[in-house]
Amino acid sequence: MPSLDHSPALTSTRLARAVLTPPAILRLSAGWASIAALTALAPALPSPLPSLALLALLAAIVAVIVLAAGGVVQQAEALAGRLGDPYGTLVLTLSIVVIEVVLIAAVMLGDGDHATIARDSVMAVSMIILNLVFGICLIVAGIRYGGLAANRVGTSMYVGMLLLLAASAFALPALIGDDGSLRPVQAAVVAGLTVVLYAVFLRRQTGVRASDFQEVATGSRVVRTGSRAAQDAAVRDPDAASSSTSTSTSASASSSSSPSGPTPEIGQALRTHRLELLVRSALLIATVLPIVLLSHHMAGLLDEGLARLGAPAALGGVLIAMIVFTPESITAVRAALGGEIQRVVNLCHGALVSTFALTIPTVLVISLVTGQRVVLAESSANLVLLGVTLALCTLSARAARMTRWHGIAHLLLCAIYAIVLFA
Repeated sequence: MPSLDHSPALTSTRLARAVLTPPAILRLSAGWASIAALTALAPALPSPLPSLALLALLAAIVAVIVLAAGGVVQQAEALAGRLGDPYGTLVLTLSIVVIEVVLIAAVMLGDGDHATIARDSVMAVSMIILNLVFGICLIVAGIRYGGLAANRVGTSMYVGMLLLLAASAFALPALIGDDGSLRPVQAAVVAGLTVVLYAVFLRRQTGVRASDFQEVATGSRVVRTGSRAAQDAAVRDPDAASSSTSTSTSASASSSSSPSGPTPEIGQALRTHRLELLVRSALLIATVLPIVLLSHHMAGLLDEGLARLGAPAALGGVLIAMIVFTPESITAVRAALGGEIQRVVNLCHGALVSTFALTIPTVLVISLVTGQRVVLAESSANLVLLGVTLALCTLSARAARMTRWHGIAHLLLCAIYAIVLFA
């Protein structure tokens, strides 16, 4: 886990050099220059675009997004180093999710019928984050470390939140709504309860039980990683291995159960590095925003390209979700390579919790204010897939260690989702 940085605050000159590096300025400039160019050239582009020009434009947009994503990852890791988890991870997660929610809201308030955009977007994010990205992370960590022990308490809380939020968002409208839409009173109650539940969750995550979302004790992780050395030792001396495991597990349980709140170090870090934290957060958001805006520009091009290929329209939403969450995905894979499995959980599970908790109330409020119809009820196939995914997440959370086999199972579910998408 990224530990708190106790170094002294940077001076203004050193801060500018440390944060506004040439690569950071290049990534920021490339993102916003691309937005300006697309906005200026859009009226002059022929409609429809020739296939070759369409492909070239899509490739250019993806290249800029990947370049900007590297800057987002850099700032997120710097913030995590200053604040530690889960605080540093929350900055990245909330910045991406909030901007994605704003994008969905902007589409809803625009022209056309977008009754299912929230449902399709959140479902796509669910499959991408929980199955594709999380599966890759578990495989990477499993190959490198044999298996890693996540914090069971925090991981279980994430899964519990996802079960509640997914059921109220996707299943409830199909059971009690009208043609997949909640009635006004129902929508107001669901939106209000979702916001309250998320507020309580965030208070716990950043408050007195912040340790539930941090890496388990080092000693416990060494014994429970499933490394070949530990396995060989267990074969040679089962009694000693059992004793060692029991001792380290007790230490971990003691560490997890002891109340630890927003530690004094966090307050000290906020006071000491306030200016740097503000500048890095602003730079992170300024670099994330072009990614989302470029994804919005890319939506129309993707729809046109998919229509020419005869692919399902929903595939465009999946591809856009993959692009928008590229920075978080890269950060999660890097955390897996570093053996920070709880940070992987915080990034993947935390991103989806925030997506549900912020997107659903937002679109329901827009529906109540504007009178637009919002369809949230999911298809039976997608509900089964989401239910099996959350069941697998529950089993992973309860396991002594997460291994590559858990990751393979998640990737298999992602492949099944692709089959359903094209069915």
